[in-house]
Amino acid sequence: MRKSICFIAAVLLLFSTLHAWAEDNYRLWLRYERVTEPALYNNYRQSVKQLIFPAGSPTLKVAKTELQNALGQMLSLQPAEANTVTANGTLVIGTPQTSTLIAQHRQELNTIRREGYFIKNTQQNGKVTITIGANTDVGVLYGVFNFLKLLQTHSSLNHLALIDQPKIQCRILNHWDNLDRTVERGYAGSSLWKWHKLPGYIDRRYIDYARANASIGINATVVNNVNANALSLTTDYITKAAALAKAFRPYGIKLFLSIRFSAPVEIGGLKTADPLDAGVQKWWKDKADEIYRYIPDFGGFLVKANSEGQPGPQTYGRNHAEGANMLADALKPHGGIVMWRAFVYDDKVPDDRAKQAYNEFKPLDGQFHSNVIVQVKNGAIDFQPREPFHPLFGAMPKTPVMMEFQITQEYLGFSTHLVYLGQLFKETLASDTYAHGKGSTVAKVIDGQLDHQPLTGMAGVANIGSDVNWCGHPFAQANWYAFGRLAWNPEQSPNTIADDWLRMTFTNDAAFVNPVKQMMMDSREITVNYMTPLGLHHIMGRDAHYGPGPWVAQAGRPDWTAVYYHKADSAGVGFERSSRGSNAVAQYFPEVRNQLENVQTTPEKFLLWFHHVSWNYAMPSGRNLWQEMVHRYYSGVDSVRNMQKTWSLMQGKIDNERFAEVKDLLAIQEQEAEWWRNSCVLYFQHFSKMPIPAGYEKPDHDLAYYENQKFYFIPGTRGVQ
Repeated sequence: MRKSICFIAAVLLLFSTLHAWAEDNYRLWLRYERVTEPALYNNYRQSVKQLIFPAGSPTLKVAKTELQNALGQMLSLQPAEANTVTANGTLVIGTPQTSTLIAQHRQELNTIRREGYFIKNTQQNGKVTITIGANTDVGVLYGVFNFLKLLQTHSSLNHLALIDQPKIQCRILNHWDNLDRTVERGYAGSSLWKWHKLPGYIDRRYIDYARANASIGINATVVNNVNANALSLTTDYITKAAALAKAFRPYGIKLFLSIRFSAPVEIGGLKTADPLDAGVQKWWKDKADEIYRYIPDFGGFLVKANSEGQPGPQTYGRNHAEGANMLADALKPHGGIVMWRAFVYDDKVPDDRAKQAYNEFKPLDGQFHSNVIVQVKNGAIDFQPREPFHPLFGAMPKTPVMMEFQITQEYLGFSTHLVYLGQLFKETLASDTYAHGKGSTVAKVIDGQLDHQPLTGMAGVANIGSDVNWCGHPFAQANWYAFGRLAWNPEQSPNTIADDWLRMTFTNDAAFVNPVKQMMMDSREITVNYMTPLGLHHIMGRDAHYGPGPWVAQAGRPDWTAVYYHKADSAGVGFERSSRGSNAVAQYFPEVRNQLENVQTTPEKFLLWFHHVSWNYAMPSGRNLWQEMVHRYYSGVDSVRNMQKTWSLMQGKIDNERFAEVKDLLAIQEQEAEWWRNSCVLYFQHFSKMPIPAGYEKPDHDLAYYENQKFYFIPGTRGVQ
């Protein structure tokens, strides 16, 4: 019997040990792994031996709990609690309202606004301290998370003098989650929100979601799809949303809802949703009042209207400003805002789709009410692997304009391709609009400084689902992380962000961090090369956007086809958007327009976006256009293979579970990159009539093979592509 008991105990011990070491990436970048470097471990422990952190509010309590849990895990330490500084190595945290020690730091407190914080080395009563202070509880929370980032990334705690605050007011995730828990363009499982269990049951995952967002400064979330179901505004679902809002509130996160413009008809019993109808206006005012009774800090509405079949004010002969202002008036007494999406296009309009949002919204500049912000995608088409910045940025100086990025990889390989989007986000943010001369970057438009706008925002279409690792691919988490960091401060470096993420998510070992960081930094350009080089765009498979589909010519409307965008023929390829074509270049300010008007001065990366170019056109490389296109497609695949080689060298530097998972996913990425390359090269060869240059491996199949492939039940959509 004793032997049996000992054997069972040994098995249980082994199982628990294995379980403790198993890595499933659930903890994201908040792993709080033990500091193993002896000198650093001792230095950190000596720096935080004592804690002065009065925490009475829910937000301060969660900040203190986060800190104590992290210090326990990283340093096996629970600092002694104190009311006054009695020893070196004291950590002082709070606001002027909770701590007289913090109140002494008037200079720092006067510098930071509501959500800002400072972290500095000071002396109190002759003792060395680290002080984390803020004007508000949520500022303290952000300060605590940043302090923990310093520990996680093994940064020095000497000579601390950090002052930080967000440059953008509303930093928001847009969840395209449906009430049936499907996720439009979701590649990481089903929706987080278990509506059937709300409001009675709060899943622990909701809290961890809020923790992760707060750690990177995200302060708002839209919990339902922009293609909204009117039921989201019924009392039953408002009470469910209120339960989520309550769970998020201590972490400084406001809840928003996407609304369906026709809700007054669909659930209100009205005969119209005309925004100028008095009955409709009253219905929305009453609905706003109801929501705020359940959710006192409700953020407001996100609206997709008159786009892709969604109802909107144009249904009743009204414009976007009239529709947005009606909703804004309903929200204004409560402090809510309207985020009105500028993603609009109509196949009945005989013009370049890239021009339509500008044409509809530019004339409305200055007509929107002060609590309306126009949400503009980073490019004028639809979250392509590469797009030039949207011409609306800088073109509406009298209107708050916010950025909409897509974190979920709808057009970038779903959750099977490793693509670090920090580079994509930064490319757009750093683009110069020339709205007020040189240096008028997109970042300066959306943070309000260019046109002195008080209402600012940046939205990201979330890539989060019910998968254990949240995002489907371990490296897809980096895109959630990078979005939050850049929404906080668009001037940050994607390189620095990637470095921090790798250290917190995997290891501080430079032999891992440096080569893998370079792999991340190169990954977006690699993906552009094997998908859409030289400015090609929207040549993905129909509907699901899975894999290549440059041959798509029938999709219900021309602007949903690939041939609409690449215009390939025997003469060349590309969409002519200069004055010789659609003249979309005229929507940019003169300095940008003049560069893009000329095929010779247009950057190579946007060549086929703005010009229809001859197959024999001489490229700067010395190759003609056809040869350059082939070269880009093949180099993209070769680069994925190099990523695989780099990753293979990481074995033993991190846990086996995540090493093996990423290795397998990179193998899938290589296969799909080859699929993209072969399909596109063979398809465009049909027009160029030129051979694939010598030295390149030949495609495995003919073009018909690739054109005839079918795929069923692809994540993020329904049915067959």
